[in-house]
Amino acid sequence: MTSWDTFERYRTKGLDARRAGQWDSARIYLLEAARAMVQLSKEAQGEELRNARQDTAKRLLELARDCEDAKTTHRKSKIANRKPNDAQATQEGESTSSADQWIVREKPTLRFDDVAGLDDVKEDIRLRMIYPFAHPELAEKFDIRAGGGVLLYGPPGTGKTMLAKATAGEIDATFFRISPADVLSKWVGEAEQNIKKLFDAAAAEPRSIIFIDEIESLVPARRDEGSSVMQRVVPQILQGMEGFDKKGTVPILFMGATNVPWQLDSAVLRPGRFDEKVYIPLPDLLARQRMLAIYLKHRPLDPAIDLTQLAQRLEGFSGADIRYLCDRAATIPFLKSVATGEEGQITREVIEDVLADSKPSVSSEMLTRFEQWSQQAASA
Repeated sequence: MTSWDTFERYRTKGLDARRAGQWDSARIYLLEAARAMVQLSKEAQGEELRNARQDTAKRLLELARDCEDAKTTHRKSKIANRKPNDAQATQEGESTSSADQWIVREKPTLRFDDVAGLDDVKEDIRLRMIYPFAHPELAEKFDIRAGGGVLLYGPPGTGKTMLAKATAGEIDATFFRISPADVLSKWVGEAEQNIKKLFDAAAAEPRSIIFIDEIESLVPARRDEGSSVMQRVVPQILQGMEGFDKKGTVPILFMGATNVPWQLDSAVLRPGRFDEKVYIPLPDLLARQRMLAIYLKHRPLDPAIDLTQLAQRLEGFSGADIRYLCDRAATIPFLKSVATGEEGQITREVIEDVLADSKPSVSSEMLTRFEQWSQQAASA
C-alpha cells in the first residue's frame, strides 16, 4: 500500500467518524492521515506541491484538535448532567468508560465452508491452531499449547476478517473485534489500561479469539513512531501476547490482520507472539467461481452467462473487487427496470460494460512486495 493509499484510507475514516460524532476514533484517524500527508510532502517534487501537501497536513491536525475540543465539551456536559445515583464521580481527566463500552463480543456463525477458497490457509490454521482446541487430551499428552498468535496478512479485500470470524465459528469461541482507534483513545481510558482490559475480558471466556484489524495502526514500527502513547502501548501489547494464559487453562487466540505487514514493529513478529504468519493471497480460479455464484445467486442473471469463463477473466481481482463488480452489474439493470417499469436481467452486455470500467485494486508491484516480505519473514 502506497503512502497515498494510507492517507486516503485514514482521511476517509476520520471524516466519516467525525460526521458521526465519534470524536475519539476521528481524532486518531485524522492524526494518522496527517502523518501520511507529511510523508507525502517529503516525497513531493516541486516546492508548490510540497507546500500544498504541508497545508493539507496542517488542516488535518486542526480537525484532529477540533475533535478533541468537541469531545471535551461533550464530556463536561455529560458530567454536569450526571444524576446522583450515577457511578462514582471521577476527577477531571479521568476515564468514566468501562471496557464493555468499546470491547465488542460476538459469537460468529461463519464456518470455513462459508469462506470461498483459501483451502491451504484453512488447513494450515486447522493443523496449527484448531486441532489443539478440538483434541485437548492429545494436545496435553504431546504438550501442544492451545492458543497463540496468528498474523493474517495480504492484499486488501482478500477475506482476512471473514477468515478470522470463521475460525471463531469453527471452535465456538467468543470473538473480540477491536478497533485500534478505540484502544488508543485517551478519553476511553489510558491506552495501556485498555489493553489489559481486553486481555482480562478474553481470559474470562471459556475460549476466545482477540482480533485486531489494521493492527499496524496499533503496533507500528516504533522507530518510525514519535507518539509517546504508542511508545507505551506497544510494550503493553507485547507483554499481553506473551503473558496471557501462562498456565494453559484459558485458550486464547490472538489474531491480527494487516495489508502492510512491513509497517509492523519487528518485535511483534518474534516467537511467542505472532508465532504463525499466514499469507492470504488473491482468490484462485475455483474461489473466484464460487464467489461469483454466491454474489449472483439470488439476482436475475441471464442463463447464457458462463461463470467459469467469467472467473477466468477475473484473475488478479480480489474478493472485494469481485463483489463490487457483481453489485455494479446488478445496479445497472435495476435502475433501468425502475425507469422503464419492465424487469430486466444481468446480461452479457452489462457484464462487459462493468468489466470495461473495472480494474484490479491490487497491483503487481504490491504482490511482489508481499512475496518479498513473506520470504524475509520465513528466513528471519
